[in-house]
Amino acid sequence: MADQKIFAGPRIRRVRNAKGLTQTAMAEGLGISPSYLNLIERNQRPLTVQLILKLASVYKVDPHELQGEARGSIAALKEVFTDPLLVGELPGDQELIEIAEAAPNASAAVIKLFRAYREQAERLSDLNELLAREGRATALSGARLPIDEVHEVFQRRPNHFAALEEEAEAFTSVLDPGDDLFGALKAWLKREYGIVVKVLPVATMPNWRRRYDRHSQRLFLSERLSPFDQLREVAMEACLIRMTVAVAGEIQALKLTTDEARRLARFELGRYVAHALMMPYQAFHAAAMRARYDVDVLRSRFGVSFEQAANRLTMLQRSGASAVPFFMLEVDNAGNRFRKAGSQGFPQSRFGGGCPKLPVHAAFSQPGQIFVEAVEMPDGAEFLCIARTLEGPQGSFSERPRRTALLLGCDIGFHDEIVYGAALPGAVGGAAKAGAVMATPVGPACRLCERIGCLARAEPPVTRPLGLDEMVTGLSAFDFQ
Repeated sequence: MADQKIFAGPRIRRVRNAKGLTQTAMAEGLGISPSYLNLIERNQRPLTVQLILKLASVYKVDPHELQGEARGSIAALKEVFTDPLLVGELPGDQELIEIAEAAPNASAAVIKLFRAYREQAERLSDLNELLAREGRATALSGARLPIDEVHEVFQRRPNHFAALEEEAEAFTSVLDPGDDLFGALKAWLKREYGIVVKVLPVATMPNWRRRYDRHSQRLFLSERLSPFDQLREVAMEACLIRMTVAVAGEIQALKLTTDEARRLARFELGRYVAHALMMPYQAFHAAAMRARYDVDVLRSRFGVSFEQAANRLTMLQRSGASAVPFFMLEVDNAGNRFRKAGSQGFPQSRFGGGCPKLPVHAAFSQPGQIFVEAVEMPDGAEFLCIARTLEGPQGSFSERPRRTALLLGCDIGFHDEIVYGAALPGAVGGAAKAGAVMATPVGPACRLCERIGCLARAEPPVTRPLGLDEMVTGLSAFDFQ
């Protein structure tokens, strides 16, 4: 406390006013001059250790309140001003501090109002989803960021772009990469556009995965990236240069509403064509069928990462040469879901992906291990789920590594075609028999799930009132009628 200057003028003023004291009277009790107290109340002077101890002994003021009373309010106010409706009005940190300290009651009221608004927006979203599942679409929607619009558009449609697949195959013919796609891409960029690819150390490029310097015609990659991710970054850059017209046509077909959303969609399509180039459709489709969709076999055969091979499996829906319709979900260890895709569109209404009992969350307990599980939805639909953690860019010793988890899923009816089907609980003699597989009961999301007595429930269902009975307490923290 002695090393940190503490300005708590509004707090001192509230204590004085609550006790009905003048500045002269309070200054006398603290053993300082009224003018000095006036400067303290206007945050012109910091509190000294001796003065803090005097406030604690004379006026029973908690020293910890003087040091950090406004911190929680400042963080909550920051959340308020990051809402899409107010993002253009975001005050600076100093202005937020002044608001929180000078008008704490008003700040608390604003925060309370914002949380009520957010709760209502979530309930409207839940209601909209419920109505949509019943075939009664509505126009209900809250304020959305461009990234939200892009995610929704990609999740609703199949994760297959026929025109981009053809472009990727034509590019492969031009490159003729053999066993060295990375070298072929670097040679093509140098030959056609004079672009040199260079890997830079963390100290030189601490905040970027990839950076293209137009002036020097150099494409810089971070050494934090694995060889697989370095290949994808170079493939993205090359594909976006070569396939500008084709990518622009697909973006136009998505009918996005803002330039920012179209820019984000271009990045997503860049990832798509990079995967199509790294794992050519015909070769990957044939290998997937022979390996019975064993992701580890596929990633080794094509020299890619687990995430890249699993992502590619969700794209195999070419007319006349389709495969098992996989869908994919990626989450972090806090439960944030930030990547969803599916061969036939992510099955939001049937699967959801928001249940804490899904194996994708259990995967964090054993990094690098593959979890295989059958899950059953409340309506009886069953899915085969494969989950595994993914490692992000390499950090230094002092940094915590970024780790996410991927869930690859499909309808349980395809379990005989997939190598992982033999690992399902209930499989007999290395094969899963229809009707014999033991499935974990899950739901689309806690707010949309009505399973009774669920130990993993995190929120009450929006469709049922809470059962507030003082005489009976259920297993869940959110009993409902």
